[in-house]
Amino acid sequence: MSLKFSVLASGSTGNAIYVETDTSKVLIDAGLSGKKLDELFVKNRLDPSTLDALLITHEHSDHIKGAGIFARRYNLPIYANEKTWKAMDSMLGTLKTDQKFHFETEETKTFGNMDVQSFGVSHDAAEPMFFTFTHGGRKLSVITDTGYVSERMKGIVGEADAYVFESNHDMGMLRMGRYPWSVKRRILSDVGHVSNEDAAHAMADLLDTNDKPAHIYLAHLSKDNNMKDLARMTVEQTLAGRGYETGRSLKLFDTDPAVPTPLAKV
Repeated sequence: MSLKFSVLASGSTGNAIYVETDTSKVLIDAGLSGKKLDELFVKNRLDPSTLDALLITHEHSDHIKGAGIFARRYNLPIYANEKTWKAMDSMLGTLKTDQKFHFETEETKTFGNMDVQSFGVSHDAAEPMFFTFTHGGRKLSVITDTGYVSERMKGIVGEADAYVFESNHDMGMLRMGRYPWSVKRRILSDVGHVSNEDAAHAMADLLDTNDKPAHIYLAHLSKDNNMKDLARMTVEQTLAGRGYETGRSLKLFDTDPAVPTPLAKV
């Protein structure tokens, strides 16, 4: 069986990504209520009771809102690094000791026949990290919630067959939007979020070093400072300017805060 995944929800209102092989099923983040998470699993005909683990990227509420209740409901082990555990433990409610596991940054763990590698990102959380997933020679890279994409990050997430890649905001919409300057400054900072343009250039850098076909899911779009069409158009134009036309071998996909993407083979 191949590596498959679905972006169940993505955006500032909550994030959750499902990844499976024939022997293991994991959920990355649980940033919605337990009820909403159950609804997303039902929409994709997935069974949360078969999950083997819940991996947490960082302690912000849009990534852990339903983590405690989901872990208790399905007796799930939760994996996070030590600093993230310290930051979020009191927010998850009561969990059994045997549901709490450490998964440190820059570490690789194996779940069934799937290898999961963690790596640090630049975000205003205790110790934020994201993951790559490999199985059967195929690779999925997930990277959102980062103020920039460093060469080190590119080296880890590169050579993937599929990417879930942050494309958070349009610079013009953010600058003209209703957010106070302090919030805009935080988003634009090195520990905020990457814009559509910066994300596209990072994607092009990755394609420069690896010309194999790739599917890229544009993720964690801002509800107030971005739109799906605008994000896709900006990324497409920037990639085209770097010599990469979207089409048969390079495809862009939308994600949504409330509608899961179909379960896709990597």
